[in-house]
Amino acid sequence: MNKNGFLNALLTFIYIALVGTLMQNGDKLFGKTDTFITPIAVLLLFTLSAIVVGGLVLGKPLMLYLDGKKKEAVTLFFQMIAWLAGFTVIALVVAVLIK
Repeated sequence: MNKNGFLNALLTFIYIALVGTLMQNGDKLFGKTDTFITPIAVLLLFTLSAIVVGGLVLGKPLMLYLDGKKKEAVTLFFQMIAWLAGFTVIALVVAVLIK
């Protein structure tokens, strides 16, 4: 199995965990004031997250595909999907156990 699939999925998971932690602790970090900048900041974070996660998940497979390595590209993409699915199951199990 290709280590890139696991590594990219792990980096994606770490990024999502960091953004989730930031969102969960937003009141503590930024205060409870809701100003005009709040929705702008949230939409900017959403856009940044889409770019970062899109790059992590699609970047390498797209480069491989464009280099003519179609089978490797598809394999890597599905490996990342499988690892992310595994991380999702683990996160859901941990969430249930913590509750």
